[in-house]
Amino acid sequence: MFDRLTLKNGLRVIGEKIDHFRSVSVGLWLNAGSQYEIVPEAGISHFLEHMVFKGTEKRSARQIAEEMDAVGGQLNAFTSKECTCFYAKVVDEHLPLSMDVLSDLATAPKFDPQELEKEKGVVIEEIAMAEDSPEDVVHELIMLSHFGDQPVARPILGTEETVSGFTREGMLTYWKNMYAPASAVLALAGNYDWNRVCELAENHLGRWDARQRSLADFRTNLVSPSRLFREKDIEQANVCLGFPGVAIGADETYEFSLINSVLGGSMSSRLFQKIREEKGMAYSIYSYPNTYTDCGMLSVYAATRPDCLKTVVDMAREEIQSLAEKGMAREEFEMAREQLKASYILGLESTASRMNAAGRRLLLLNRTRTEDEVIAQINAITFEGVNALAKRILSAPGSVALVGKDAEKLMESI
Repeated sequence: MFDRLTLKNGLRVIGEKIDHFRSVSVGLWLNAGSQYEIVPEAGISHFLEHMVFKGTEKRSARQIAEEMDAVGGQLNAFTSKECTCFYAKVVDEHLPLSMDVLSDLATAPKFDPQELEKEKGVVIEEIAMAEDSPEDVVHELIMLSHFGDQPVARPILGTEETVSGFTREGMLTYWKNMYAPASAVLALAGNYDWNRVCELAENHLGRWDARQRSLADFRTNLVSPSRLFREKDIEQANVCLGFPGVAIGADETYEFSLINSVLGGSMSSRLFQKIREEKGMAYSIYSYPNTYTDCGMLSVYAATRPDCLKTVVDMAREEIQSLAEKGMAREEFEMAREQLKASYILGLESTASRMNAAGRRLLLLNRTRTEDEVIAQINAITFEGVNALAKRILSAPGSVALVGKDAEKLMESI
């Protein structure tokens, strides 16, 4: 069961108490991510996440680090397509400090001009690091191939051009427009006193007053899938195939995950067993789901020698077509459903993962689900239903992305 509170300014607070733990994880979730950026802002959500650690109105960057280190706490943040999260994990007695620091980061960043210029170099290096990874590049390219030039398809990091153009005034405007209590969630999991949590939330965040700009213009539209390639002087060809998926929170969410598991999401999956284990034609071969609030995609990734690319892609397509037309076997279905349950249960064996699950779901879907409710939903997946969804998804026109040497010629071969 969850503890729940909504402050007068609209901030939602959710907690899952675990009495036998001596730690607590707390995260402040904000509805700010690359999905909600216009083109000149590309990467600003991620850059802002970096900048708040460079100092607030009452703490320097060094003080932020030292205060948490002094109590053995962990402090970090991440930015995704649809949200930003600042989070901490501490021994339960230090929960007041963690909530103080997190609220300070989100509501009182300093945006020092000198630090901003220095951080541009750091983020541009992060972009360069991603560019040096052909696997990262092809994953970004399949998003663009599948969704077209829409915010959801753009890199979370932005580009060197957009990052170089960020200004303090632009950062302040975006922060004021996107960091708002009514579109934020404070989530906790672990050992805490709920009355004390409510008091701390009110003290640190109750006076937070901002209104988020309208996100109505950032919905993802359906587009025709395309084929895109990038030339890179590397030894392997990196390829992704993309198929329509389901949105996060959709009724078929767990069926979608189960299809991924059977196709390429586990070591016993069809793609792994056929292409790596039986044929030995790729070291890395897998599928993965992308789910967002208004769209989704199922991707298949492989890296192989250029002379093997056509064979690998042909074999992958054969397995995809077989799963679409013939469906999965009953044994595959039962195994994948047990894998899905085990993965969910094992993934909740820490306060951080429980805080993440509760915070993300409440922020993006405005609802929660208990562990028993999720298990019941997984158990309710039917053999017929999952095969019907597999046919619908895997029979649809797909997108293709390719990164490698002589990429245009290789693309013509597949």
